[in-house]
Amino acid sequence: MAKKITPAVIDLKSDLIENFLEFTKLRNIDRATLMSVLEDVFRAMIRKKYGSDENFNIIVNVEKGDLQVLRERRVVDDNDIVDENEEIALSEAQKIDPDYEIGDDVAEVIPYNDFGTRQILTAKQLLAQRIKELEKIEVYKQYHDLVGEIIVGEVYQAWRSEVLIMHDDNELILPKDQQIPKDRFKKGEMVRAIVHKVDNNNGNIKVILSRASPAFLEKLFEREVPEIADGTIAIRRTVRQPGERAKVAVETYDERVDPVGACVGMRGSRIHGIVRELRNENIDVIQFSGNPQIFLTRALTPARISRMEIDEANRHARVFVSPDQISLAIGKGGFNVKLASLLTEYEIDVYREDAYEFEEDVELDEFKDELDEWVIERLKSLGYDSAKRILEMTPEEIERRTDFELETIDKLLHVLRAEFED
Repeated sequence: MAKKITPAVIDLKSDLIENFLEFTKLRNIDRATLMSVLEDVFRAMIRKKYGSDENFNIIVNVEKGDLQVLRERRVVDDNDIVDENEEIALSEAQKIDPDYEIGDDVAEVIPYNDFGTRQILTAKQLLAQRIKELEKIEVYKQYHDLVGEIIVGEVYQAWRSEVLIMHDDNELILPKDQQIPKDRFKKGEMVRAIVHKVDNNNGNIKVILSRASPAFLEKLFEREVPEIADGTIAIRRTVRQPGERAKVAVETYDERVDPVGACVGMRGSRIHGIVRELRNENIDVIQFSGNPQIFLTRALTPARISRMEIDEANRHARVFVSPDQISLAIGKGGFNVKLASLLTEYEIDVYREDAYEFEEDVELDEFKDELDEWVIERLKSLGYDSAKRILEMTPEEIERRTDFELETIDKLLHVLRAEFED
C-alpha cells in the first residue's frame, strides 16, 4: 500500500506564472478557467519531458498560491522494469520509504527545477500564448455585450483611413466610413461612439465603432430624452445622411405626451446637444403615423405638399408641390426626398404643380402630327397616355423611365408645353 509523502511545493509566484495571475485578477478570470490553464501548461511540460502525462496529477491551490505535480508509479521487482515512467524499482521505492512492497503505488513530487531550462522556456511561451487567447476571449465577450451601446474613449492614433480609440486599455477602431464627414480628431481627444460590431477572424478580435450609424443617433436621443429612456416615447424608424440630415419617426401611446415636442425640448434644449455631437447635422423629428399619406407628408418636412397620389400595392408615391417648395422637398443634394423615401419605405417622385395642371388634359394621340409614332407608343406602353401625365415628370424622370435620348425628351416637352401656353 502506498505511503503518504509530503510533497514539495511549486510557488505560483515564480516568474513563470506571476504575470498570468496578475492578468486573471484584472480580468476576473473564474477559478475553473485559472486551474484549467495552469494544468494545461504544466501537462505540456510533463509530456515534453516524459512523453506522457497519464500517470501525473496536478493540484492547484489558487487561494494559497501553490501548485503540486505528482507522478504515480507502481513498485516492481528491480529486474522487471519495462517503463520507468510508470514503474519504479523496489530498491528505489524503499529509499523513499522502507515499508514499500511490490505492487504498491508511489506518489512522487516532480520539483519545478527538474524540468530543465528548455522545458521551462517552452512553458513560459505557452503560458504567454494562453494569456493572449484568454485576453482576446474576454475582449470579445466584453464588447459583444456592448454592441449597440455608446462608449467614450480617447483618441490614440488618428490616421486617414481610421482612428484608434483606447477604451478600458483596449484598442478599438473607428473606420473612415463610420465617421461623420466633418469629424476631425486629435490625439488625446475624448470621442463618443457606438459599438457597431465585433469581428473575430481566426482569433483576431476587432471592435468596430460607429458615429454614422442610425443607432448612434437613437442612443443619443435615449440619453437626452427621459421619455424615450423610460419607454413613454418609442423611436419607430431612423434614417441618416451623416453630417447632413437625419429623420427620426417617434410615437407614443400616452395621449398626454407630445412625442415631437418632448424630443426637441423647450426651445430645442434637448436636441441641440445631439446636433452639436453630430457636427450640426439637421435633424427632423416627426410623429409616426400608420396612415401613408399623413406619414409621407410629415416625412417630407419642411416642404408643404399640395397633393399626393399613392400606389400602396407598389409602395410608390407621386407628390406634387408648388414651384417654391420644390427645393425644400428635394433638399440639398437630394437628401430630403431620399431620406423621406427610406423612412416611409415608399418610392417618392416629386413633381412641380404648374399652371397647366389645372387645364384640360390632352390625349397623346392628338400629337401624332408633331411627335414620332414610336415615341407615343413607348409612352403609352408605360401608362403615360396624356400630356399632363408626362409634363408632371422631370426630364431626368422621363429619361429613367423611357431611355429616350435628351434630344427626344426636349422635343417632347416643348411640343406638350406649347399646347397649354396662351
